[in-house]
Amino acid sequence: MTSLDKPTEETTADDGARAVTEAALLEAFGGIRGMVETVLPGLLFVTIFTINKDLHWSAIAALAVSLVLVAVRLAMRDTVKHAFSGVFGVAFGVVFAMMTGNAKDFYLPGMLYTLGLGLAYIVTTLAGVPLIGLILGPVFKENLSWRTRNPGRKKAYAKASWAWGLILLGKCAILFPLYWWADTTQLGWVLIALKIPPFLLAVWLTWVFLAKAPAPIDVFAEMEAQEKAEEERAAAAEGSGRTPGRHRREA
Repeated sequence: MTSLDKPTEETTADDGARAVTEAALLEAFGGIRGMVETVLPGLLFVTIFTINKDLHWSAIAALAVSLVLVAVRLAMRDTVKHAFSGVFGVAFGVVFAMMTGNAKDFYLPGMLYTLGLGLAYIVTTLAGVPLIGLILGPVFKENLSWRTRNPGRKKAYAKASWAWGLILLGKCAILFPLYWWADTTQLGWVLIALKIPPFLLAVWLTWVFLAKAPAPIDVFAEMEAQEKAEEERAAAAEGSGRTPGRHRREA
């Protein structure tokens, strides 16, 4: 290996790590399709309500499109976790709005969820178990090995969790005052505008932190290797146990 070969190999390894991180983030957070499924019901609700101020039709349309998105996922035999989460979020919003008769309450469950999630990112990071690590650990096949065996990766997860928490809390700092002071249409359009950009910022920061972190420890591969080694040892022990008997019979 020459001195010129080494940077090329290191660059290739870095590119591979970044590609793996990017693929894992897309899987964990749903990618472009997941973002569309998150935005579309709320966008339909605020659009219809802006036009006719009819809470019932707006709510029904938002819930209907959520169910259609789930049906499409099921028809394509694709994962439905992101679509189902959208259905539950819309359903809670519809129930709240129908119970109170206030169209702004359609957005309240989602806002409370965002607030709770932002606090969860901060609290778990302060507790030494950053939430983003709990979410992405299984995706990277490392589970919780980063807590005790990979300190550099734990530090990256902590940075990413801080980023998610602060971004979500910043979003809440904008939305909750609007919930009290703005009308339904204003709140709805601001909420739609804040759906994707903060999310993309948080995902990008997570990618930056993890791309620079040590590689994940594949605990599944370790378990498979350990099981294979135990099987080989058992086979060797069984073979060595048979050999004396065979020698005695031959004698």
